[in-house]
Amino acid sequence: MTSRDDPGKHRQHEVFSASRAAHLDTRFRRILYRPDRLAEDYVKQGDRVLDFGCGPGFFTREFAKRVGDTGRVYAVDLQDEMLRIVEGKMESEGLLPRVTTHQCRPDSIGLPPELNDTFDVAFAIFVVHEVPDPEKLFREIAALLKPGGTFFFSEPPIIVPGREFEDKVRLAGEAGFRPVDRSWFFVNRAATLKRE
Repeated sequence: MTSRDDPGKHRQHEVFSASRAAHLDTRFRRILYRPDRLAEDYVKQGDRVLDFGCGPGFFTREFAKRVGDTGRVYAVDLQDEMLRIVEGKMESEGLLPRVTTHQCRPDSIGLPPELNDTFDVAFAIFVVHEVPDPEKLFREIAALLKPGGTFFFSEPPIIVPGREFEDKVRLAGEAGFRPVDRSWFFVNRAATLKRE
């Protein structure tokens, strides 16, 4: 059976190229996705935040503003070019001291084990469909979060149909998360989960 035969099965999609990074950080997207509001809802001063699949830092900027001087954002991406864009933006806005960039591998986040159980909140926004093994990703994020830590992930419905998204929420549950909220909007499907 192929993933086309089973609409709930994960279908890995192509990684969004860094050569098109400017398309991810536009005024229109800021109005549509409100990264400032997402940061307000989930990030507090002093938090340690994981921004997995950070791309060019569209959400990273707002997370870094919210954590303040006592917090830290780990901006993680597969592409070194994306991380260089993030570093440039954060430096130009005076936020670089609050941000650590990390290049992950295609099959692992790859943060050191001493960071396990230290993150307050983790985000994976419009990226889970790009990873080869979502279940492994969810287990790694669960290991990084403190007990009771928050995990927010969202996917574009044009790429990830409802059954496939719900299957990802189920996989997150099997990885140690408890779903606490879901939102459906024409431009995204989102789930908020807590680490057990």
